[in-house]
Amino acid sequence: MRKKVLLVIVFLFLILVITVLILKNWAKEPNQVCFKNYCFEVELAKTSEEINRGLMFREKLEQNKGMLFIFQEEEEYSFWMKNTLIPLDIIWINENKEIVFINENAQPCKEENLCSPINPGTKEKYVLEINGGTAEKIGLKIGDKIITKI
Repeated sequence: MRKKVLLVIVFLFLILVITVLILKNWAKEPNQVCFKNYCFEVELAKTSEEINRGLMFREKLEQNKGMLFIFQEEEEYSFWMKNTLIPLDIIWINENKEIVFINENAQPCKEENLCSPINPGTKEKYVLEINGGTAEKIGLKIGDKIITKI
């Protein structure tokens, strides 16, 4: 009898733990990058596979969405528009979370051998990609800082 009661208690405890973990993931807030007057819900690209794929092959990107590339070290990082189907604003951000370069409205590259890398010649730890034309529309400029925790 005791073994049955103990098994029921252990079973109920496991169900409780699993339920809490599931609810915690469902309630998880989306990743956001916010500037003074605008926030973007972002997908994170941290692994080399995620970083290499980026926003390739996407046919659209919702207005308040983007992708944040997070690098291990602050260094110079080049980007290109190979296999990218939509225009993007590419924003380089240093480890102090300050914009150091903006390439506005980078256009999709139609031929692979003509895809030139975009390298601002600055050191950065993060790169944010958003819809082309958005940086100008919301007034982003070099020196602006991210005000959310990333």
